[in-house]
Amino acid sequence: MADSERKIANGKTRIDFQTDPSRYRHWKLAVDGDVATLTMDVDEKGGLYEGYELKLNSYDLGVDIELADAIQRLRFEHPQAKVVLLRSGKPRVFCAGANIRMLAGATHAHKVNFCKFTNETRNGIEDASDASGLKTICVINGTAAGGGYELALAADHIILVDDGSSSVSLPELPLLAVLPGTGGLTRVVDKRKVRRDLADDFSTLTEGVRGKRAVEGRFVDATYPTSKFQESVAKHAQQLAAKSDRPKSGPGITLGPLSPSINGDTIQYQYVKGSIDRVKRTCELTISAPDSAQPTTADDFVAAGDQSWALRAFREFDDCLLRLRLNEPEIGTVIVRAAGDPQAVLDVDQALHANREHWLVREIISMIRRTLKRMDLTARSFFALIEPGNAFAGTLFELALAADRTYMLDHPDHDNTIQLSVMNGGAYPMSNGLSRLQVRFLGEPDSVAQALGHDGALDAQAALAAGLVFSAPDDMDWDDEVRMAIEARAAFSPDALTGMEANLRFAGPETMETKIFGRLTAWQNWIFQRPNAVGEKGALMTYGREGRPHFDFKRT
Repeated sequence: MADSERKIANGKTRIDFQTDPSRYRHWKLAVDGDVATLTMDVDEKGGLYEGYELKLNSYDLGVDIELADAIQRLRFEHPQAKVVLLRSGKPRVFCAGANIRMLAGATHAHKVNFCKFTNETRNGIEDASDASGLKTICVINGTAAGGGYELALAADHIILVDDGSSSVSLPELPLLAVLPGTGGLTRVVDKRKVRRDLADDFSTLTEGVRGKRAVEGRFVDATYPTSKFQESVAKHAQQLAAKSDRPKSGPGITLGPLSPSINGDTIQYQYVKGSIDRVKRTCELTISAPDSAQPTTADDFVAAGDQSWALRAFREFDDCLLRLRLNEPEIGTVIVRAAGDPQAVLDVDQALHANREHWLVREIISMIRRTLKRMDLTARSFFALIEPGNAFAGTLFELALAADRTYMLDHPDHDNTIQLSVMNGGAYPMSNGLSRLQVRFLGEPDSVAQALGHDGALDAQAALAAGLVFSAPDDMDWDDEVRMAIEARAAFSPDALTGMEANLRFAGPETMETKIFGRLTAWQNWIFQRPNAVGEKGALMTYGREGRPHFDFKRT
């Protein structure tokens, strides 16, 4: 990241997730007609922290922040691009994976959140393929090891040069005493359908596999000799581009900077405000409904660019969630409010639904979906508070459905209502493929239809009866009940809360996505703290240094 982004507060690096191609240090983005090329050329001196060099295209969080930004910009700014080629700008190496010195020196919380963000970025590549028709080919000319191969696994197709040395590998187990838990193992067997015994053997090989063996095991899709490699890649790209339903030409819209105002423990965006109370270890996170006329047609959305409320507000909410994750590890409870005119939100929902086939509206809906997933996957307790003047309607009510608990004030003198819209019926599925209403009423499927079929707003008692809120205290009990709930949450073990919330948020069917994040939460939280990995003589700490790691061989 640029030096200007290395912001220091209280002696700690404050991570900024905003960037753009003019500031990239690690990636080069080029678009030529319907084919875009993302070239990974990591600046060795461009680490997010001091104490390590990003050699051999190894990466830290800063590298992935740029990658996530590039994928987002391809979706919004270059709608004519139908295929992305992921390549390396360095000879004989595609990517050596996560930087080992970075992992060895990072705090436990940073390691886990780094793994989570990188996997969300890879999910974003897959989402671009599934939801937007933006296909990806990973072009491997050299070594793709560990997280480098995990990046390749996110692509629709992997093409490996057959030069006798280029290979793919997941060597974390034999080299580092950890494992490719940010999607590597899961994508190998669930996505690429590699046989279990072959995957077992593959995961124990430091050298990985190459050439014909890589294709036969389904670890890559194709391999070509050097003389035919570039020609074959171009042919594959055109074949994929022909199947895409993205527009034949632009223009796209430009994603401008969010430029929040930060004053002490308060961050203020245009529609989102976050205020931290360090004593209570809480953050009050408020998102406001639109307060001006919003697009109603596809042409209106294009004309509004990145300033339409639906896009701007959720970009801001997403940025605020990321800042909380990485910069505020001691803030454990997030109090979510929605303020403003609920009808304005319902009007936006109607426009989104009516224009959902248009490429830009499709991207906006996808952006909202990914932001809500980011909330689902954030290791914080979320309490939604619904009070008079709230805007918990339609899309904004998804925030209440995503919360661990929702409290709604039953006030005799002030109207306080919620309302659903068509967008609550499946426009924003969770990682398990179900809507949040379906997950909420997994044992009561009829309640989903009843809630969506309700005509008009629901007051506190009606919402409680419909099962849409957890509690509806009256004005006499409201302050005490909410206060006690928040104080009780702050008294529990944060580790136990993370485990509990991760278990409860994804009822229903298992998917590749839920497996990845469920296992990441359990595996990485556990393995990254074990002496075998991070002890004084653990494999992460001794890697590349004189001496061998020391293992406690007792199974647990």
